[in-house]
Amino acid sequence: MDAALKNRHDKSNGRLNGGEAKTHGGYTEKAKKNNGCDWFENASFMKWRAEDVLGVARHHPIPCVFAASLLMFMAVEYTLRMVPPSSPPFDLGFVATHHLHRVLAANPALNTLLAGLNTVFVGMQTAYILWTWVVEGRPRATISALFMFTFRGILGYSTQLPLPEGFLGSGADFPVGNVSFFLFYSGHVAASVIASLDMRRLKRWEMAWTFDVLNVLQVVRLLSTRGHYTIDLAVGVGAGILFDSLAGNYVEIRKRPTIITITKEALFANPNKPIEGPIWSALNESLKCAGKSVAR
Repeated sequence: MDAALKNRHDKSNGRLNGGEAKTHGGYTEKAKKNNGCDWFENASFMKWRAEDVLGVARHHPIPCVFAASLLMFMAVEYTLRMVPPSSPPFDLGFVATHHLHRVLAANPALNTLLAGLNTVFVGMQTAYILWTWVVEGRPRATISALFMFTFRGILGYSTQLPLPEGFLGSGADFPVGNVSFFLFYSGHVAASVIASLDMRRLKRWEMAWTFDVLNVLQVVRLLSTRGHYTIDLAVGVGAGILFDSLAGNYVEIRKRPTIITITKEALFANPNKPIEGPIWSALNESLKCAGKSVAR
């Protein structure tokens, strides 16, 4: 009997070992195949059909425009003559506003008037952003502006750009008094974008469009007076959108209940007055049971 069991055990081991060897051999063979051309056969483009390739422009027009612009600017970048260190920077916005620059240079009173209107617009931005927090209790726009101006200070100090040639300053402009300022990036534009995005969230469409139009006029004036480079203004728009999004994420995170908050409210809760909210249902039941036990 012992011999029969031993024989059966040896056969089982043989089958198991053989199965393992077969599996191992299969795995090795599959690994070798994967290391060969299997990745090529499973590649995404191998599944593309002719209609998929021809329909790219129809179904994805915007990425196709970006792809074309990438090729165009690659050609421009590799054939462009660099601006010599002794020459002023080339700015396409300055070229586009050349005639307005000459008009403002010949009319200092008009330049001062537009500078004063720009300062009023900055005051409107600031008043609205603070209003949303102090009066309406919505801190997102204020937090966004704080984020934005902090990073503007860091970047502006890290790379200090030279003042553009032909700068038309004014004592009525903001910062009031024709004092120094960071060129990169435009806080005027970024703050206006932050205010406009907040207005859109509350469906204040007329106010939002008004701020957008004033912001465009502000951009034209800043280019005409050589108060900012074009890149300062373009990045200002992106900075307003970016920091508004970051501030929104921050506000949402701060709204989530923490363990400390739950523990504190649970300790000081009244069992006869349950805490409102679905997340407290289990705690309320426990408090009721505890109150009945104390009464007994």
